[in-house]
Amino acid sequence: MAPPRLVEAHGVRLRPFRPGDTADTAVACADPLTQRFISRLPSPYTEADARWWITEGAPAAWAGGGAAYAIADPATDRLLGAIGLSNPLPARGQAEIGYWVAPWGRGRGIATAATRALAEAALAHGAARLELLTHAENGPSQRVALAAGFRHEGVRRAAGRAADGARHDLVCWVRLADDPPGPAVRTLPDLPGGRLTDGVVTLRRVGPEDAPGMHRLHSRPEVVASRVPPVPPTYAEIERRCRLAEGQWLAGSGADLAILDAATGELVGGCALYHDEPSTAQAMIGYSMLPAARGRGLATRAVRLVAGWAFEEVGIARLWAGTRPENAASQRVLEKAGFRREGLMRGRLPGGGGDRVDSVLYGLLATGPPR
Repeated sequence: MAPPRLVEAHGVRLRPFRPGDTADTAVACADPLTQRFISRLPSPYTEADARWWITEGAPAAWAGGGAAYAIADPATDRLLGAIGLSNPLPARGQAEIGYWVAPWGRGRGIATAATRALAEAALAHGAARLELLTHAENGPSQRVALAAGFRHEGVRRAAGRAADGARHDLVCWVRLADDPPGPAVRTLPDLPGGRLTDGVVTLRRVGPEDAPGMHRLHSRPEVVASRVPPVPPTYAEIERRCRLAEGQWLAGSGADLAILDAATGELVGGCALYHDEPSTAQAMIGYSMLPAARGRGLATRAVRLVAGWAFEEVGIARLWAGTRPENAASQRVLEKAGFRREGLMRGRLPGGGGDRVDSVLYGLLATGPPR
């Protein structure tokens, strides 16, 4: 199952480490970003650590049935990063790919090129299944997995451990020997240009910087009433949601959006698209607005923008939304955006005191009336 010692493909060279890589390895592995996502690295990382890796660690990886490559520039042979195969399971034809990229190699597609090159070489030499595990907050690494043809498989709860011993989840991406060679198809593409706007409202992906505003929004009593369960979120819960929003988007489970006033850039609400039934091309939309932004038609504009993106870019055929029966304002938003009332779902949501709450169902088809 071991790939060859030298692999050249996709504009990168994968070769064994050499003593001349010591200084570059030390600098790259001491970099804060490398340290953040590879918790097993010594901290501080010194040239002595780099020498140990080159003379003992990397050879041990090869001897154990894995692989440890330096990613090098084919023109200069300078080290740009490292990539390897670990945790080999020959009986299953399985191994795990891991990598890091030096600061001077970032932003050039090096990680994607190296991952594609090693995956192709490993699969051509007997591997049947390759795993790539990423930190749940590491959006760039998850994008590398997708670009290299790996598909989202699930989350391994508390499978990772930080330098301080704290446990964290790892997202599992997998490529099989018979998977297509190109980038994996994404359920939820990125927004065109990173945003949707009509000049009055702008929507973009939620990020860590949105935690204060999103906590204010989701702590409003009228917003809490529609949560499942209907209890106020803690700030830590909202902060985590904002940090993981990119990963959830890339996994295809949901698009969490901040609604901004286009003129000021101020956060005025939130909107989310949940791809709840991919097999039937159906998705659910939900939205909330801060009090100061209500009554200005901003929610209707946001829903229209998201619906247009969902139909035209995502390939959704049907959008649905639910509101509490007494929420006339939200029902007006949906009706103005082209949704039609379809019925009442009795006892759909849990109430605040152990009871059940009805939900009015609205739907919009891609072939429906102009929005």
